[in-house]
Amino acid sequence: MTEDLTICDAAIEDAAAIAEIYKHYVLESTATFETEPPAAEEIGRRISDIVDAGYPFLITRDSTGRVLAFGFGHRYGPRAGYRYSVETAIYVRPDCVGRGVGGRLLTVLVDACETRGYRQAFAVIAASEPASVVLHARAGFRPVGTLSGAGWKHGQWIDVFLMQRQLGEGNETLPQDSGAGLA
Repeated sequence: MTEDLTICDAAIEDAAAIAEIYKHYVLESTATFETEPPAAEEIGRRISDIVDAGYPFLITRDSTGRVLAFGFGHRYGPRAGYRYSVETAIYVRPDCVGRGVGGRLLTVLVDACETRGYRQAFAVIAASEPASVVLHARAGFRPVGTLSGAGWKHGQWIDVFLMQRQLGEGNETLPQDSGAGLA
């Protein structure tokens, strides 16, 4: 890919472009188990909630400023014991899939999570989305389990793959509560 890309923090002003990308995945794929596309206002609230909780929410822009992809991290589980773990998500405009946009964004997203002090990153991927499995494997995620028939969408039961990647020292050392969002 020779295209100039900029990866930066998402802003509320990006919510409409993000909502448009996500709408495709909600309506046309099993990459998300959400079934109703959220409006731009809801996406704006999600951006704020994620960022306010200490997690990264990033976008990729082309040289014209068009948003090509978005990705974010969020808390993997609701209990305090998960506070050093993060779940990652990446969504790329359908017309940009296969151009390296997702891989570049995932690399920056993983780095942003690591910088914030998170120790493990997880990807929860529908088995019906093999390109996402490959994307995450290239970024150092490894398969750690399968949830059989965990989701229902488009008239079918869908298995979910769990993939994991260590961030920084992972579970090799004791955690330090100095990172944002880790309290």
